[in-house]
Amino acid sequence: MIIGLVTAVAASACYGTGSVLQAVGSRKSARQEAATASATGVTQHGGPSLSSTAKAAVTWEFMLGTVLDFIGFGLGALAARMLPLFLSQTVISANLIVTALLSIKLLGIRLRRPEWASIAVVCAALVLLATAAGHEGSGSTARSTHWWLLGITVVLMGGGTVAVRLMGARAAILAGLLSGLGFGAIGVGVRILDGLSPLDLPALLADPALYAILIAGGVGMYLHTVALQIGSVNGATAALVVGETVLPGIIGVLWLGDHSRPGFAWVAVLGFLLAVAGAVAVAWFGEPDSHAGSLTTEQDEREPARSAAA
Repeated sequence: MIIGLVTAVAASACYGTGSVLQAVGSRKSARQEAATASATGVTQHGGPSLSSTAKAAVTWEFMLGTVLDFIGFGLGALAARMLPLFLSQTVISANLIVTALLSIKLLGIRLRRPEWASIAVVCAALVLLATAAGHEGSGSTARSTHWWLLGITVVLMGGGTVAVRLMGARAAILAGLLSGLGFGAIGVGVRILDGLSPLDLPALLADPALYAILIAGGVGMYLHTVALQIGSVNGATAALVVGETVLPGIIGVLWLGDHSRPGFAWVAVLGFLLAVAGAVAVAWFGEPDSHAGSLTTEQDEREPARSAAA
């Protein structure tokens, strides 16, 4: 249990630091797009184009953040094998605290009293969850569950990507939520994945859950990048927390055998609800950073000038 908690905390720190660095890279790329008056940086719906997202992904800040995300993924996968999902996913999602604190220094975002109170609620919730958590389930499930995970992942990630592109600049929270669901699918997939212990490569490659993990990770990273480009970093991360925590936690309890300590079920439920509520509160009270929506704002500001010049 202790090793699992330490691993989950380390994953949380990597994810939180990575999110802020990715936000810095995304904003740098967007400012460069605006400075060159590029019309290719946004889609017709006002969201970031694929080329804009690709340019954000090659800034050194974004690449360093991505490396930290991969490290966090490895640590998070290990934690998901050692802890109940409602605990491992919630601890990992506490990267919102790291994100909020680093945003003060790197993005110049000021946290007000309600935000500090919300962060304190999340910390208290994590203490409750750690106190109430029992042993994780075995993760043994019917083969059909692996196929269901792959099918649902494809529908959510594919359909979600289309919806985000159609919504454009209004899709920041949806993109964050979908990326969280993708990362949550990774946690579930890692728990039920065949061929890991002991290592059996043919069984691993034949497991549909492996491909669900790859799809959820790749598309989830893309959607998270879009959310950081067009929305507040705290808001996008809070939406990610909800998607990453709620559904995997429920699945772990109902289908994977996760449970709390005897007599502590109500403590686990309370901690879980407080953690999600605290994360949402950080987004609700969060001060939008000056860049949020800048792709569309700067585009709108250029249009009158172009019309006048014409």
